[in-house]
Amino acid sequence: MTHKPMKTQRRTYPALLCRHGVPKRQALSEPRPKLPRPYFSTDLGSAYLGDSLDLLPLVETGSVSLIMTSPPFALKRKKEYGNVDADEYIAWFLPFAKEYWRVLRDDGSFVLDIGGSWNPGLPTKTLYNFELLIRLCRDVGFHLAEDFYWLNPAKLPSPAEWVNVRRIRVKDAINTVWWLSKTPFPKADNKAVLKPYSKSMQDLLLKGYKPKLRPSGHDISRHFSNDRGGAIPPNLLTIANTESNSYYLRSCREAGLKPHPARFPIGLPDFFLRFLTTRGDVVLDAFAGSNVTGEAAQRLGRQWLAFELSEDYLRASRFRFDEAARPPARKTRTHPGSAPTSRQQTLFGKSD
Repeated sequence: MTHKPMKTQRRTYPALLCRHGVPKRQALSEPRPKLPRPYFSTDLGSAYLGDSLDLLPLVETGSVSLIMTSPPFALKRKKEYGNVDADEYIAWFLPFAKEYWRVLRDDGSFVLDIGGSWNPGLPTKTLYNFELLIRLCRDVGFHLAEDFYWLNPAKLPSPAEWVNVRRIRVKDAINTVWWLSKTPFPKADNKAVLKPYSKSMQDLLLKGYKPKLRPSGHDISRHFSNDRGGAIPPNLLTIANTESNSYYLRSCREAGLKPHPARFPIGLPDFFLRFLTTRGDVVLDAFAGSNVTGEAAQRLGRQWLAFELSEDYLRASRFRFDEAARPPARKTRTHPGSAPTSRQQTLFGKSD
């Protein structure tokens, strides 16, 4: 299937989202065009080829429950999928963020996986990912619901000059993951992401615990020994990125297609989809790449939208949705009021 490049459209944003150089507000009565025909679809989602800044304005306002994405980082070394310098990154990203705010439900969340970068020629790091966080909260209006940190223990030592050669730094193996929301109380349920109890906790539950004041000053009550089905996870997510012979990679090799070189492990979106959404909710990734977020959403019974600029990456991402690659769906909790809204139900209306 071939697609013609989409025409660039003039974009305007609500005044409250543009504090510097406020454009005129678009008339509320003006009908919003529908998304074009998708590049491919499943029973739950659709993938679109094009620039996200052209596609995002076509998404219904307040229709998305979660935006889970990992845009190109501001890396010193240029990547084939394109990346922006650290000193230009915030200005480049804010137009996307303003559209994210518009399409999110009031109880929705925006989860941004964004790695750090190093200053050229120096063993010190830039602050662009922290500066971006501040601007997303101060200028766009997001709340920082919580800061997460993804530890990839399988990451190779880098940067080589400071870690391997001069030995004056340690392996840089953590990405910052900002959980942002439109209100202080977004939809979330940590019971959906409980971890198995440790052996010591299992022993404590078996033998019982005597309530007492700990040396730290914490007053541990008798309720501490109640079995609640698992331990609440921390905001440090240890997920090894070791994909080497998955169905997606094997299919890319067989078809002669180059896989996306910067894929986060499916465990990362899986965690946040289970934590922040329920079955039927809409999940969007505006920098889809190989569409790991869409695959996680498909497995969990969430609706999904994927936008990707590269046709090669989008074509290869289809392999993630082959029947041979699809494991049994994970059982998820159903909450009152979790049924799709009327806006969500019409989200996938497409023009002919």
